[in-house]
Amino acid sequence: MVLAAASTSELEAESPIHSGNGEFLMQLSIGTPGASFPAIMDTGSDLIWTQCKPCSQCYDQQTPIFDPKKSSSFTTLSCSSNLCMALPTSMCDSGGCEYLYTYGDYSSTQGVMATETFTFGDSGDSQGVSVPKVGFGCGQDNEGSGFSQGAGLVGLGRGPLSLVSQLGVPEFSYCLTSIDDSKTSKLLIGPQAIGNKTSSSAIITIPLIKNPSQPSFYYLPLEGISVGDTRLPIKKSTFSLQSDGSGGLIIDSGTTITYLEESAFDLVKKEFISQTKLSVDKSGTAGLDLCFTLPSGSAQVEVPKLVFHFEGADLDLPGDNYMIADSSVGLMCLAMGSSSGMSIFGNVQQQNMMVVHDLEKETLSFIPTQCDQL
Repeated sequence: MVLAAASTSELEAESPIHSGNGEFLMQLSIGTPGASFPAIMDTGSDLIWTQCKPCSQCYDQQTPIFDPKKSSSFTTLSCSSNLCMALPTSMCDSGGCEYLYTYGDYSSTQGVMATETFTFGDSGDSQGVSVPKVGFGCGQDNEGSGFSQGAGLVGLGRGPLSLVSQLGVPEFSYCLTSIDDSKTSKLLIGPQAIGNKTSSSAIITIPLIKNPSQPSFYYLPLEGISVGDTRLPIKKSTFSLQSDGSGGLIIDSGTTITYLEESAFDLVKKEFISQTKLSVDKSGTAGLDLCFTLPSGSAQVEVPKLVFHFEGADLDLPGDNYMIADSSVGLMCLAMGSSSGMSIFGNVQQQNMMVVHDLEKETLSFIPTQCDQL
């Protein structure tokens, strides 16, 4: 194992990622000796956590639950530590710093804050990179329906608790395969995350925006949307960050579909209905806002194109990144929904693109890439 230097500014690490059920999972290991740790990769939150023994409430996971007693590098964090103070909700007792962390879907994790050695790269890879003293939540009470594919979650947000902040690396990138693809792709951390990728002719680079009242999120300046050749009459302020910190659009690898502010989504939905020459399914069986009935047989279906107009660049999405067809039920659905307030650019819309976060230049880049061939 290559033990990372104390200074992590030049640290380079990578982790295999693969699609789960609406989420993407990264593979790493935790502890000494290392225990396999498949975790949901989430750019929309900060905390790193895994289920831990002893459990008061743990969900069923495919790998053994982490047992701190079996690791020689496990250390609990004190209440006066910076990471404990950075938690949105923490409690103190004789056992050290306890945390409660909740997500937008009301799921939560609760337990003890600790530090541990994390190893990146395949567990069978002798070139795995080990990083000591990474702060994480040892979750003993974990509740929510979305966690069960992994043993926990790795937050890649902008706050001090996240993996990228703790490693002190200003750049990372990931490539998400198609959601129904069983092959793996990569999360890259450090200078290799950018490498020579930004010289690609197909690259689209847009500025990242910070929101002081929601400092963990990666906000993008979305100015409008086109369906087919029609630029929708969406007010430019619809996706703007408001002075009270509400609104705006974030990019989030941990949310499946894209959610648009309600007035904008209604216009998108109306235009898709107008331009798609198929009948609208009213049954609601698919659980998405807009579905069309597919024609019988194997006829090709024409799908209107969808373009997101960001400040300084247009992102022309491939059809698979916004229309999900299921021939077994004869439906094709728009992978989008409506929200009130903040909008979210989800992971379906990010399939088969290298998504490069450059926190030094404060930019985010999309590069069309066949992610399962990396």
